[in-house]
Amino acid sequence: MKQVSDAEWSKTEKEVAQKAFERAYEREIDTLIKEVREKASAIAQLDHIWQLHNFLSARRHEIDGKYDYRYSVLIFVFARLVKEGWLHLDELKGLNTDKLTKIAALTRI
Repeated sequence: MKQVSDAEWSKTEKEVAQKAFERAYEREIDTLIKEVREKASAIAQLDHIWQLHNFLSARRHEIDGKYDYRYSVLIFVFARLVKEGWLHLDELKGLNTDKLTKIAALTRI
């Protein structure tokens, strides 16, 4: 059995993966922007500015680490995005059955 990191990606799978990846990223960023607007509108003290700064720093670190488009880790990235609700399994239709099965199994861990 091939390891996940050794999986090959067809041209079609790469296109499906790219679209799904971008869709999930856009959803998460849109949600982040809404959160930042809410937090910024509630700023009443200097301490609130630093709290917003800390929030943004933490989110940037999390998002930068999560959205890794290397094919060797993409199955794990997709599983995490599905588990967190940024992506739906049906948006990954077009990937081979083996990859979809692995992603679905990883979402249950």
